[in-house]
Amino acid sequence: MISGIILASGFSRRMKKDKLLLEIEGVPLVERVIRACVKSNLDEIVLIYRKKEVGDIGKKYHIKTVFNERAHLGQSEGLKLGVKKSAVPSAYMFFVGDQPFISSELINMLIAEYIRTKSEILVPFYKGNRGMPTIISSIYKDELLNITGDRGARDLVNKYIHKVRKIYIEDERLGMDIDTPEDMLL
Repeated sequence: MISGIILASGFSRRMKKDKLLLEIEGVPLVERVIRACVKSNLDEIVLIYRKKEVGDIGKKYHIKTVFNERAHLGQSEGLKLGVKKSAVPSAYMFFVGDQPFISSELINMLIAEYIRTKSEILVPFYKGNRGMPTIISSIYKDELLNITGDRGARDLVNKYIHKVRKIYIEDERLGMDIDTPEDMLL
């Protein structure tokens, strides 16, 4: 069982407004991520949110929604909350809510590759740059629950870099996240 955890409780500081509700082709960024997850082979989807409007979008898709009251402490709090609120998965697949071009096909390909290779950690690379969604085996649950600050699982991945299965994705747009107003123009 693979549990998809959508991290959507950040503060959009670089955007200077809540980017998750900004629309591309009439659909909020976070909803585009949720739709891709719902259409995929994920066994469970957990949306970690801070703003009520983001949580309401998740509820519309009947996925598990969890309010992050400790969002001010950084991305690690959302990650830990997602791990705690997941069923008992064999792995966690971590998403960010501002990656609007991700597709269910990409998600399914990464899941299939993770299962096929019996990887412990799988990380996609877009044009040579590490990206999301990352899949991490539940054997690392305790370490995930001890992450602090605003770094997500990056340090854990670096610690076990020798166990990471790298998947190179040609279409860098699939891995693009929206951080600044200029990103919305692409």
